[in-house]
Amino acid sequence: MAAPGAVAVAEHGAGSETAQSPVEAPAGVSRRQQFGNRFLTDPSQVFQHNAWDNVEWTEEREAAARRKVQENSEPLPAEKQAEDYEVRANEYWNDFYKIHKNRFFKDRHWLFTEFPELALNCRTKAGGDTLEGGAGRDGEGPASSHTDVSSLNGCDFPGSESTYRVMEVGCGVGNTVFPILKTNNDPGLFVYCCDFSSTAVELVETNEDFDPQRCFAFVHDLSDPEAEFPVPNGSLDVIVLIFVLSALHPDRMYVSISRLARLLKPGGMLLLRDYGRYDMAQLRFKKGRCLSENFYVRGDGTRVYFFTQDELHELFTRAGLEKVQNLVDRRLQVNRGKQLTMHRVWIQCKYRKASGADGGRSAGEARSGS
Repeated sequence: MAAPGAVAVAEHGAGSETAQSPVEAPAGVSRRQQFGNRFLTDPSQVFQHNAWDNVEWTEEREAAARRKVQENSEPLPAEKQAEDYEVRANEYWNDFYKIHKNRFFKDRHWLFTEFPELALNCRTKAGGDTLEGGAGRDGEGPASSHTDVSSLNGCDFPGSESTYRVMEVGCGVGNTVFPILKTNNDPGLFVYCCDFSSTAVELVETNEDFDPQRCFAFVHDLSDPEAEFPVPNGSLDVIVLIFVLSALHPDRMYVSISRLARLLKPGGMLLLRDYGRYDMAQLRFKKGRCLSENFYVRGDGTRVYFFTQDELHELFTRAGLEKVQNLVDRRLQVNRGKQLTMHRVWIQCKYRKASGADGGRSAGEARSGS
């Protein structure tokens, strides 16, 4: 359920709120310029490149964006929302993938620059504390403890013999999954991927690069508190959410994150990339598309929310996760042929499950919303 419009990130990569020191690409990953290092100092040169990093917003631009959102913030009637967009959500996403198949998104090769936890040699060396490429931009510690949990639920599960387990939620047609499988040749790696759309999962499973010995794809509704995962709690090293959480109804986000947090091992990491408040996509919505504050429906029936850093921080910490990274990427994209500029706003997060943490409140409490 990778969101429409996220293709721009696949093309231009991720950035950060402030300039960062370059990060060495993990072993096995081709070197490329670290994002966040191309700055527009001379406005007359704006069309010299396709994108500019860490663009500062003036108070005037922020105020104009706020006014634009307020102009089109009258929500649709609740009954229409439930009938047209909640009940039929699966239908809209299946239609999306039937139309676009695997042509809409491009593989996210920036993954291993921004999320080195997904690349080769990201795990703690046996008997040591050092990492090879897995510290991340904030210089934090290992992604997880990598304990074997094959006996946690008393039976085998897909990937139960593996030593490093990654799950992408909202995998779409595999534009994150397949770069991981191609790049990370760790023999202990196992990748799980799921999507709300059965059509998307079918496209993943029929891809020539799909390897059932290293990957397990399944249909899953992240917003359903009763939907089961194929792995036990405390079994995952990394969970990836890329332009996915924003597709959920805001009332269901905490329950979803809380359930995911319980799947992580102590020290396991949740990685997120999603839409930020006042992104160009939000400002383009016309009247009649608002569902609730900062939550909209696209013309194809799919939905999208636009976050602030504080909102995401509250969601993750309430679920028992600790902040490693929470950055805003304000990027200026340029269409040099049409001489157009586009202001994008994305948020990138890394949150870790603390040692000894249980991933938040009980499932019963989460379902009740208490």
